[in-house]
Amino acid sequence: MSDVEIEYCVPCGFLNRASDLSEHLLSTFGADLDSVALVTGDHGVFEVRVDGEAVFRKAEDDFDVDEITRHVRDAM
Repeated sequence: MSDVEIEYCVPCGFLNRASDLSEHLLSTFGADLDSVALVTGDHGVFEVRVDGEAVFRKAEDDFDVDEITRHVRDAM
């Protein structure tokens, strides 16, 4: 079981993107996750961490829900 954190930029309006991703991860992995937490941030951040380890950073990768899901699966 894993913990997922999605840190998103509030001023950038990334809340919808973060909540859509959290819903997708919960529906995909369900009981295999201990938690999915939305963490507020700023300065354009959008980062996904599994058990504290970053698996996606907006600055380095293009936002793709399916690709992020694969990264989360690999890290679990």
